[in-house]
Amino acid sequence: MFKPARITLLISFALIPFCVQCADKGSGSGTDRMTDSEQAQDRNADPQSSYDPYMNREITESRQNAITRAVHDVSPAVVGINVTQIQQVRSYSPFFDEDPLWGWFFSPREYQKVKSLGSGFLISPDGYILTNEHVVHDASEIIVTTTSGKQIEAKIAGSDVTYDVALLKIDATNLPFIPLGDSEDLLIGEWVIALGNPFGLFDINMNPTVTVGVISAVGMNFKGQYQIEDRIYTDMIQTDAAINGGNSGGPLVNSLGQCIGINTFIFSGSSQKTSIGIGFAIPINRVKRILPDLKTVGQVDRSFKTGLEVENINYLVARMLGINPGDGVIVTRVKDGSTAEKAGIQVGDVIVSMEDQRIRSTRDIQHVVNGVDVTVQSEVALKIFRKNKLVDITLELER
Repeated sequence: MFKPARITLLISFALIPFCVQCADKGSGSGTDRMTDSEQAQDRNADPQSSYDPYMNREITESRQNAITRAVHDVSPAVVGINVTQIQQVRSYSPFFDEDPLWGWFFSPREYQKVKSLGSGFLISPDGYILTNEHVVHDASEIIVTTTSGKQIEAKIAGSDVTYDVALLKIDATNLPFIPLGDSEDLLIGEWVIALGNPFGLFDINMNPTVTVGVISAVGMNFKGQYQIEDRIYTDMIQTDAAINGGNSGGPLVNSLGQCIGINTFIFSGSSQKTSIGIGFAIPINRVKRILPDLKTVGQVDRSFKTGLEVENINYLVARMLGINPGDGVIVTRVKDGSTAEKAGIQVGDVIVSMEDQRIRSTRDIQHVVNGVDVTVQSEVALKIFRKNKLVDITLELER
């Protein structure tokens, strides 16, 4: 039979370890609770502990981030552009169509107004606006709508078809504008924002539509079979930010609120010009190079000479040279003292490629030449067939 005193002693010893263990983990009393600084030290000491009530509360309660701040800063400088073009059309008439010669000189012609729209953005407080040249091409009237709701007539201060860039000017001051960034300093995967006037939605509430994505690729070159008309679309920025019809001419902005490109065209999955996640923007550094010319003289001087004349190869000449008629173009004249003579080109040479593009006719040569960017390039690479051998020659472009 146990005595009461011994029972009490055993119970006391049994409770001591449990109480000590509770004290080590914290009993929840005011004296045992860890302070904020101790909790911070404890979190730093244990990198596996990811829960931070203070940080989570800040993320939950705040919706502001770099994207929303950039949108807030640049949106007031985005404008909608409405363009009216006068296009000439030939009306049908059986009387005139019966006689082709009579119809050529006297066929009735009509003119009609065609309206289109696009986007643009202010780059200075005195009213200069950047957009695509194809947005305002052959425009008879250009109306710019600002986010304040004002509609202002704009004039073309300068344009360049080759680069597809136009500089507009409106009569206003103290305007918001977007600073131009550096398109040479881009990161694949960094966030970008496309702003503009898709489908004319800007006219509904006078605010640009905003889409967000990343830079998918840089240095995209559309040459040869991918070249669009006579425009140079090289070193393009590819983005998956949604760009739709009407977005042309709008800014592509980074998370710092700097314009890094001009939204220009898309690969579309339908005739409605809707986005499938592949859009392209002109790098802003290219625009900055020609901006002084657009402001001062209204155009970019790309004229150059080589002193070189070529012709298509006919069947007899091709047979004499031992080649096919479509294997290149033949040099028929080299001007004395020209860059072609200095490069060592001779009459009778056959140019088979230029800038790594196959040459089959003089039209191909002209197509390549039109795509040469002489503002950054002063030479072209030729591959010449001479005496049954292929020779590489570098030809300088003389301004």
